[in-house]
Amino acid sequence: MSNSTQRVWILVVPGTSLLNIAGPSDVFGIANQVLGRTAYAVELVGPSAPCSRSRFGVTLSGIRPLPRSGVRLPDIAIVAGSPIDSGVEIDDRLVPWLRRNHQKIPTVVSTCTGAFTLAKAGVLDGRRATTHWLYLDEFRSRFPEVTVVDQGIFVKDGQVWTSAGVTAGIDLMLALVEEEHGHGVAMEVAKLLVLFLRRSGNQAQFSSALQRQGKEPSKQRDISGFVLEHIDEPLNVQRIADGVGMSVRTLSRWCREHLNESPAELVRRLRIDEARRLLEETSLPLKDITARTGLGDPSTLWRVFTQHLGVTPATYRERFALAS
Repeated sequence: MSNSTQRVWILVVPGTSLLNIAGPSDVFGIANQVLGRTAYAVELVGPSAPCSRSRFGVTLSGIRPLPRSGVRLPDIAIVAGSPIDSGVEIDDRLVPWLRRNHQKIPTVVSTCTGAFTLAKAGVLDGRRATTHWLYLDEFRSRFPEVTVVDQGIFVKDGQVWTSAGVTAGIDLMLALVEEEHGHGVAMEVAKLLVLFLRRSGNQAQFSSALQRQGKEPSKQRDISGFVLEHIDEPLNVQRIADGVGMSVRTLSRWCREHLNESPAELVRRLRIDEARRLLEETSLPLKDITARTGLGDPSTLWRVFTQHLGVTPATYRERFALAS
């Protein structure tokens, strides 16, 4: 655990989202509060100093210009995300500055589409990196020298970190705090930020349930939604049919035709998915997980996991649970 002060420059670019700036700033500011000293000295620096217009029209001021040679560089440089078709401020000013200086900066970070700026500057050549899921294919196409990681909300390769969306940048900053000051400090910062969950880097950019729901026809969303709303309760076919306004026969036929499974198999699959989520994201004991998912008791949970996933619940949690 270091007692020194880390100098942090947030490299503000035109068109960035305010959360790209506020997220890192608040994480480091609250870390200072938790530690009772200035562990992080944060400054706004950028190619459009002294002001920069954000994505939705709010203007940021107090931005220092990119320094020329002879100025002490930061310990941590964070490139905020911006429109991927960046303008002159980024391509003609920030990119050359990063190309000249990034190797002298101990830790280089991007949030969201800031990875495009790092890639243009050659910072990501030969490295693993990620960006917002919406732009992964374009990122991969434009920068073949970068190994694009499409799973996970942030990636560390050496001392270069990249994150997915803007909120994932908060998780990345918490990981930086943990690396420097330990798990306890990072968790205290997360609590003071009232985060529902502090995510590790291998957390999916969006949950499997969300991905699945996005592709589901409306009738399936109705059925799955009813099951999930009542997942800790007994769910026989009649109960589900009544809940979604179908006859038992119609429900069973629809599930077979569209899902290739019976209503009972659908319920079991959704119960397993929810148990997996709770094992990954919480420290709840197995008896509580079985109660919340309607899987009966820990022995049933054990049997279901070994049959369907080939591992025990304990092994699954050990492999996939968020860092604690």
